[in-house]
Amino acid sequence: MSILKFSVFSFYFLHLPFILDNRHTMYKKIQTYLIGAATILTASMFFCRLATIIGPEGDDLSIMYYEKPPFIVMLIMLLSAGVCALFSYKSPLLQSRVCMISVLMLVGFQLWLGIDFMKYHKELIFSSTILFPLVSAALNLVAARKSMVDGMTIEAYKAMKKTRR
Repeated sequence: MSILKFSVFSFYFLHLPFILDNRHTMYKKIQTYLIGAATILTASMFFCRLATIIGPEGDDLSIMYYEKPPFIVMLIMLLSAGVCALFSYKSPLLQSRVCMISVLMLVGFQLWLGIDFMKYHKELIFSSTILFPLVSAALNLVAARKSMVDGMTIEAYKAMKKTRR
């Protein structure tokens, strides 16, 4: 059996049935776990400290993400995009698009946090959670690529099946 025949055989009988069976594939796909991890990272920012101010007497004051109204609005938008991407697993192309929109919003939020860091780095001590949007964006980017591959595989299968008739 040649390599080409074996790859077509493995595609039709090993890989494709798992992609086309949408009933239980949410937990079989790696992009579900990537999107879930990115959503959990974003949700954890609701409870994390953004920065700390050290007072003249040595007491510290913590600034949380939820204390700044624009940050809470952005976090709610990011969390809702993550949840929508997580539960749109039956339409991989839609899932990919929602992930890419989430990546763009996360990069914008990271730039916003970076500007705040540059502006206030002498007065505030920022926590490491300031990098969570960057990590979430990377996870969502990989998940978007994986869902796009699944969506294109399904579309190619449907096109090949249509030409057979």
